[in-house]
Amino acid sequence: MYENILSNNENGICTITINRESKLNALNIQTLQEIKQAVIEANADKEIHGIVLTGSGQKAFAAGADISEFVNFTSEQGRKMSADGHEVMNTIENSGKPVIAAVNGFALGGGCELAMSCHMRLASENAKFGQPEVNLGLPPGYAGTQRLIQLIGKGKATQLLLTADVIGANEAMEYGLVNEVLPIEDLLPRCNEILNKISSKSPLAVAKVIKCINAYFTEGKDGFLTEIEEFGHAFSTKDFKEGTDAFLNKRKANFER
Repeated sequence: MYENILSNNENGICTITINRESKLNALNIQTLQEIKQAVIEANADKEIHGIVLTGSGQKAFAAGADISEFVNFTSEQGRKMSADGHEVMNTIENSGKPVIAAVNGFALGGGCELAMSCHMRLASENAKFGQPEVNLGLPPGYAGTQRLIQLIGKGKATQLLLTADVIGANEAMEYGLVNEVLPIEDLLPRCNEILNKISSKSPLAVAKVIKCINAYFTEGKDGFLTEIEEFGHAFSTKDFKEGTDAFLNKRKANFER
């Protein structure tokens, strides 16, 4: 079904792998659209409780956009490319099921933006992050200027965006861009471990938490009001009844999916 990615469902986890290793998993337009579709399908599958996004091989998560694809674009084509890219990143960010980026090498430009759209980022020890678009005469186009500030703060984000500096995994973790740094052989198992832990929680509550977090950063949204509304709505759900009954009766909750 897909040409540039692999999508594998196993034990409730959908692993989406960018499968362009010979091109360091560069993100052309088709690849981005395939990632978007795979995330949508994973959200629609009741058997899936979490998503891992990674790259093939051990050199790159995604080493930027495919420059050869847009070198002759007009301004209007550039705007559409950016808008479509934003839509892909927003689909990931607004996934009701948690998405972890398993960054197994270079995450540059669009690759860094892709990782930042995920709810968490785990990195292998050889991972490197950067937004080098200014070297091409461009600003980032897939919300890099926005999400990098959200994750690491204005001052440090401005420095990285303007200098096009590339930072290693440990420095990225110091900045708050990365949750954990691991040996590459432990990367996917650790992602699965986290998602399996989350899977024991209420899926409705997990989705509501993601929605509330995203509301804080969304223009026109009031994160505090969103939390009030989602908290109130939760009282009418089966998950609330199951969770509270399990707590009061000192048993493990069994949430339906």
